[in-house]
Amino acid sequence: MDTPPPTLERLVDQAKKLFEESEYEQAADLFEKIYRQYADAGDALNAAENKNNCSVALLKADQAQKALDMAIGTDQVFANTGDKTRQAMALGNQAAAVEALGDLDRALALYQQASDLLKETGESDLRSYVLKSISSLKMRKGKVMESMVSMQAAIGDKKSPSLVERILKKLLGLIFKN
Repeated sequence: MDTPPPTLERLVDQAKKLFEESEYEQAADLFEKIYRQYADAGDALNAAENKNNCSVALLKADQAQKALDMAIGTDQVFANTGDKTRQAMALGNQAAAVEALGDLDRALALYQQASDLLKETGESDLRSYVLKSISSLKMRKGKVMESMVSMQAAIGDKKSPSLVERILKKLLGLIFKN
């Protein structure tokens, strides 16, 4: 007896499972297949979502250029639908790929765009993650004080900071006297 072809939802679950199991190249291949099926069906939103998932998997598989190629333009799909959170996540994915390719200035600009959008949406935990990336990049560029300010904002934005983050927040507060 033939088994029916898996639905796209089941394929997404399978791709996510592969990703969780650190099978990044296989996950990327499957996410790309899913993206193409959604694109062929005219579902731009789900196509963009899966292009982003593919991008993340490719980045984890150390394929930064392919990750960037996959993520480019997805932010605009989300912008066109007014989904600022996913637009910001798409920009963050592009930033991570650009960072991996060594273009720190461009990565900073993309991360900043993502941070601004997440601030608008009130997504404080996601924004905290992006601000930590900004802080790390600024530190790599030798901008220590700017890095500390970004880290302070990252921790201050988080709803439930960890013990280490709370300690760091206190230390940064002492440095900046707030």
